Amino acid sequence: MTGRRWPALEVDPPWSASQVAELAHEYGLERVDTPPGLVRYLRQLWERRAFVIELATARAYERNQNNVLGQLWAALNPLLLAGSYFLIFGLLLDTSRGVDNYPAFLSVGIFIFSFIAASATTGAKSITSNLSLVRSVRFPRAALPVSVALAEFLLLLPAIGVLLVLLPIVGEPPRWEWLLLPGAMALLFGFCAGLSMICARLVLDVRDATNLIPVAVRLLRYVSGVFFSIAAYAGHGALSLVMQYQPVALFLQLVRSCLLSEVPQDPLLWLWGAVWAVGFLVVGAVVFWRAEGRYGRD
Repeated sequence: MTGRRWPALEVDPPWSASQVAELAHEYGLERVDTPPGLVRYLRQLWERRAFVIELATARAYERNQNNVLGQLWAALNPLLLAGSYFLIFGLLLDTSRGVDNYPAFLSVGIFIFSFIAASATTGAKSITSNLSLVRSVRFPRAALPVSVALAEFLLLLPAIGVLLVLLPIVGEPPRWEWLLLPGAMALLFGFCAGLSMICARLVLDVRDATNLIPVAVRLLRYVSGVFFSIAAYAGHGALSLVMQYQPVALFLQLVRSCLLSEVPQDPLLWLWGAVWAVGFLVVGAVVFWRAEGRYGRD
């Protein structure tokens, strides 16, 4: 018994890379790992702003949902931190030189620095801690570090509300400069969003940066005037100017100028605040966008 003879299958020769590229161009196809142009990328990010807000809201709510006091910890944590630092730096080390209302000065510094620090350290891990999402859904990856900054900002708002209630108690009555606070917070958020994107990109290129960024944040805590007046301790020379106008110290001083009577309004603070906010946003967006095709693959 002879087997049945089947007709031979005709197989086309494999296409060359140039033919594949030509066909993809003809039908408007793009490589998955090829990022769009910067303007288009930013437009896509803006179109997904609802996703960013939802992600940030969920992240902020999740932070304290398993605690008995729930979301009250968003205000209690910075208050307890300010109280402990007051005992150490205000009473034991007496770093209040040059400051009239040290409890208010310290509280503002702790609240604002905590927001900046969290945006940097949590933003650095925004890609590596969401690899399953990055690898399964296509969206502008910048949404992740930006949502981290927004989540930390949402957690800061209740603390700012408590701070506004406490300031009159410690001798800082409401004044018209409080109306400038939303502007200062907007600049601060822009700076932190850019910082979060830069840290996320840095971790992509240098994995050990995950451990180095918290060290840098701790160093900034002690040189940015969180616990002391830079002018009172560093004098008025070149070193003092560098310390005062580096972005972290500058934003602490900018917010203090809105809330504390002893810190006068200074147009230079607003000018440099705008420069740092826009600069970090632009640099962060460009640096992060350039590696868009590598997130979740390296």
